[in-house]
Amino acid sequence: MSIIQQHTSATLSDAWRTIDIDALTEESSVNFDTSTLRPPQPEITEAEVRQLAGQVRQLLRGGDTEGALRGCLDTPVYNGTDGAKDAHLQTILEVLQSIKASEMSPLLKSIYGSEGGSEALDVLVKYIYKGMGGGANGASKVTPQSTGGFSQFASRPGSAEPAAAAMSVLLSWHEKVVEVAGLGCITRTMTDWRRV
Repeated sequence: MSIIQQHTSATLSDAWRTIDIDALTEESSVNFDTSTLRPPQPEITEAEVRQLAGQVRQLLRGGDTEGALRGCLDTPVYNGTDGAKDAHLQTILEVLQSIKASEMSPLLKSIYGSEGGSEALDVLVKYIYKGMGGGANGASKVTPQSTGGFSQFASRPGSAEPAAAAMSVLLSWHEKVVEVAGLGCITRTMTDWRRV
């Protein structure tokens, strides 16, 4: 056996694969807990979401649309059951539907100018995209509820109202949010690992 064959046999062993290089590098993510980058999100139950929905409807009846929208956006459901997430999406879509087009820009500017406004609009973009998604939790699956006289976002069973009307409301909101908060809200929404 030649020296080249001996050397090649020795270097082809799998022993070099057992070294974890990431553990030796200080900046590696295995050396710190990545969950500490953002604080843990509390779990929100479906009952809590329903209670919040009742409070939001009270604000809507009282004419406080900014308070209703802000109440929804301040408590996003990142950590909860699918039922809780769907119920919260339903509430937000109901609020968006109840606000007139002429009130959108002033309302969004007021929220954006307040403390935590940028993050609130990022949350709104997440819910707009979730509603546009249609899929398992989107606007096409949102079921109508009794709301005490307020219109629902999704069409009622048996009605001829197309889903396109619901989508146009979401697109209008998306346009206004980007107009107020800039394109950064889209980037932050797409790169945030937390899902609503």
